[in-house]
Amino acid sequence: MIQCEPNRIPPAIQAFCHRLADSAEDPVAAFIHDLDALRDRVRWLRSHLPDGVELYYAIKANSEAAILNTVAPWVDGFDLSSGGEVRKVIQHDLNRPFVLSGPGKLDSDLRLAIEAGVERVHIESLDEIRRLNGIAGDCGIRQRVLLRVNPLLPEPLSTKLSMAGQPTPFGIEERQLSEAVMRVDACEHLELGGFHVHAMSHQMDVERHRTLLDGLLDKWPVWQALAERPERVTELNVGGGMGVNYLGAEQFDWPALCRHLRQRLAWLPNPPLLRFEPGRFITAYCGYYLMQILDLKHNHGEDFAVCRGGTHHFRLPAAQGHDHPVVHLPRGAGRGNTERRVTVVGQLCTPKDVLARGVRLTEPRRGDLLVLPLAGAYGYNISHADFLCHPRPALHFIRTGAGRHNAAVGEGTA
Repeated sequence: MIQCEPNRIPPAIQAFCHRLADSAEDPVAAFIHDLDALRDRVRWLRSHLPDGVELYYAIKANSEAAILNTVAPWVDGFDLSSGGEVRKVIQHDLNRPFVLSGPGKLDSDLRLAIEAGVERVHIESLDEIRRLNGIAGDCGIRQRVLLRVNPLLPEPLSTKLSMAGQPTPFGIEERQLSEAVMRVDACEHLELGGFHVHAMSHQMDVERHRTLLDGLLDKWPVWQALAERPERVTELNVGGGMGVNYLGAEQFDWPALCRHLRQRLAWLPNPPLLRFEPGRFITAYCGYYLMQILDLKHNHGEDFAVCRGGTHHFRLPAAQGHDHPVVHLPRGAGRGNTERRVTVVGQLCTPKDVLARGVRLTEPRRGDLLVLPLAGAYGYNISHADFLCHPRPALHFIRTGAGRHNAAVGEGTA
């Protein structure tokens, strides 16, 4: 496993947090994204990939413009799941190909994607084949597609959030795959390019992920042979799903997975073009959520730190059911060594507005800062920001480059 220190906040981030608090009229709540760390992260991920394997970024994890522009030079393309995401990529002119995936696509989504030059459409159902063929015909093109498969998987490959191998709304059941291939082959305006399997999310065990990829590569020649023109079926999209450990130091061992994949592909006589499309695994490590303590109180035997912000900004801990790591940045001198265990909560009128329980803080005070690391993915963008009509969080994008004083390169309110 790779080691990570979620309870260590880089000095440049700490300094930026203090400056935000110093300059604010009200207590602060904000997201801070380190764009240099993000660039280094995606470069590192790419450096381990074997030849013949592509890296796409699933923008659902974080689609802010500064994030997309930082990632774009280092990925092969973008994975999109809605017409809104297509518009966002078009708007920012990222000069990278994109694919459209996800269930429940609107006809307008498909048409927009085709008109924008979508590279691949990942088909989720038998009826979507019919719909897409008609839309591609109306647009006068022959659209290349991948069939998303919900394959049979052994029980040990299930994860905290399984997307395949069991009843889910995702993909075409493997026993229907032959019929799906025949339907695509019969379509005048569609061309089958390969298959897509996104089976797992939050996967922390590299051995299980190796087993998954080995199983899919074993199935590859069987699936490819279903096509009328198998030589044109060349792509296998294996999704993402590599997890982030929010609760400890050990992280998914990406280099080990890539080493195994390099060996496995070398053994195949006719390997597919393989594609990963992670989201969280790229951006989570580069973001921080900053809160400021408004009140400290004791109720029925439990201490609470009530903070500016909450799950309406950063829903991830509540959505995943975990206590997020919290780093305490005291404000002011004269502290002792008395430790206090607190539950960190936000401003919402619900007992579910909890970000972490049992957090050890040394003599916390009103006005102190709390920083939640690993907040660069599925943070603000999955949150119920309009609940109670609190102000939306400020979003800051900074560069902390080695040996340089950090400088803000973009900011705004979400």
